[in-house]
This record gives sequence, structure tokens and C-alpha cells, in this order.
Amino acid sequence: MERSAYGASLAGGSFDCESFIKQPQTILRVLSWVFSIVVFATITAEGFINSYSQLETKCIFNQNDNACSYGSAVGILAFLACVAFTILDAYLPQISNAKERKYIVISDLVFSGAWTFLWFVCFCFLANQWSHTTDTQGISGDGARAVIAFSFFSIVSWALLTLFAYRRYRQGMDEVGLGYTDPSHDQNTPYPGYPSAPEGYQQSPFTHNPMGDGSYQPPAY
Repeated sequence: MERSAYGASLAGGSFDCESFIKQPQTILRVLSWVFSIVVFATITAEGFINSYSQLETKCIFNQNDNACSYGSAVGILAFLACVAFTILDAYLPQISNAKERKYIVISDLVFSGAWTFLWFVCFCFLANQWSHTTDTQGISGDGARAVIAFSFFSIVSWALLTLFAYRRYRQGMDEVGLGYTDPSHDQNTPYPGYPSAPEGYQQSPFTHNPMGDGSYQPPAY
């Protein structure tokens, strides 16, 4: 039976776009990508306003600029991470080195777990600041609620990404423990030999040793 490691059973094979798109992990990354766009785009477009008495713009979440800055930063980094890890997921089956695949899976696991926690902090922070917002004149309440809602959705999507990354890591560790051999480090793989001569083959009668016996033979006239 062909063994794999860290979700790359087809190491060195061709890329199957249809099966890649249908993977739950790919779908979750696309959803997380969309959620992050909604969060930082809404904050950028509607998160800062200025009142009639103030010329300086303030964050709509209780006029706390840290809330808007934090939400934008987490959303932008999540957006970039989704793009990067989607590319790595597509490239992963073509990597034949188990150690490189292990590093990719571990980085995915660590980042997904960290961003699950950061989205949780973002959701709590923004929800708390919005509940303390008293002056809502000129503030888009729908935009603020959308940011809070999609921050919560991001917690769920990134938590599921963490779960999938952990399962892939555990699967890779188990398969390596069962005796998976990394093709790039397998020294026992024999090289293919040259094809032997077909049965019944006879050497040409005109074949002779061009070097002779090593002595010079002058031409006869």
C-alpha cells in the first residue's frame, strides 16, 4: 500500500483542480478570506467619522481608534494568510520532501490557532466598545454590526481550519511512525538497468576490435 505523509499522498503528482476546490479546507479558506475582506473593508470605509464639533476623525466603536486599528490589522493579515496558505495547499501534493511538508502543516496549525484567538479578542473588543457607544449620530449601525458579526464568523472558520490542520499533522505523524519512507532520502531505491539484448540476438560478423592487439600494422601494397 502506498503511504503518504502530511496530506500529500500524491507527492510528485499532477495538480487536480476540481478535487482541490472541493476540499473542506479550501472552502473554509475562501470563506475566511471573504470574512476578512468584509471586516477590514467595512472598517476602512465606514469605521471612521468626524462629528460637527470635531475635525479629527474618530472610530465608530466608542471613539476608540485602537478598536478600528486592531480590527483592520487582524483582517488584513488574515486576508494575506488565506491567500498564502491556499497556494501552499495547492503546491503541497507536489512536494516530495516529508520534512518540508511537515513545516508547512505546522505553520498552518500554529497560524490558524493564533488567528482563532485573535479573532475572538477582536469580536469581544469590538462588541464591548459598540455596547458602550452612546453617540450614534452619523454612525452606520449596520456597518458596525456587520464587522462584529463577521468577526464572530471568522472565529468559527479559523477554529475549523485549526482542527483540519491538527488532523493533518496527526495523520502525518502516524504515517511516518508506520514506516513512511521519504522518496527524497530513500537510498535503497535501485536505478533502472539497461535493457538486455533480445533473445536470439547474434553479434554482427563484421564487428572487430578497432584497437587491435596494440601493435602497429603497416598497410600492404
